[in-house]
Amino acid sequence: MIKSRNVILGIDPGTLFMGYALMDATTSTPRLVMMDALKLSSKTDAYERLQRIHLTVVDLIATYQPNTFAIEAPFFGKNVQSMLKLGRAQGVAIAAAMQAGLTVTEYSPKKVKQSITGNGNADKDQVWKMLQRIMSLEEKPQYFDATDALAVALCHHYQSNSVIGKLGKGLKGWEDFISKNPGRVIK
Repeated sequence: MIKSRNVILGIDPGTLFMGYALMDATTSTPRLVMMDALKLSSKTDAYERLQRIHLTVVDLIATYQPNTFAIEAPFFGKNVQSMLKLGRAQGVAIAAAMQAGLTVTEYSPKKVKQSITGNGNADKDQVWKMLQRIMSLEEKPQYFDATDALAVALCHHYQSNSVIGKLGKGLKGWEDFISKNPGRVIK
């Protein structure tokens, strides 16, 4: 049986830097396809920046044809204006993915860090070091926004493939899982 292709587009939204990464999770060992960050000038009109974010996501989808789209949710801060701007950036990226027919999944920053490092309060450098180990990466990208996007994609891969992550999707508990997956039970 040939396994279908599974490419995940991960996005770390931002109004000045938007990180993006594509990861091939077709095999048991996820592989980085590419990662980078879109750098936007603070001197550019806010609506022009949103348009660039949208066009970049549309272009990434057209070029790499991912199967799924994962994005980091904005964290709740004290600056309402920053939250509003970040929410808009996230919204245009999500709109581009939905327009392409991709399934959109959102993860909190804490969930992403927890999935990658085991610590929901890890800093960006700790996340990068774990990504290096897990995916055998060497060269550090110019911006942590790119590595954050890769972390979002890997978090999505872990959540999509974990028994615990699937429990909430139509299963009522371990007994239900065992009854629906007898071949996975080792006696």
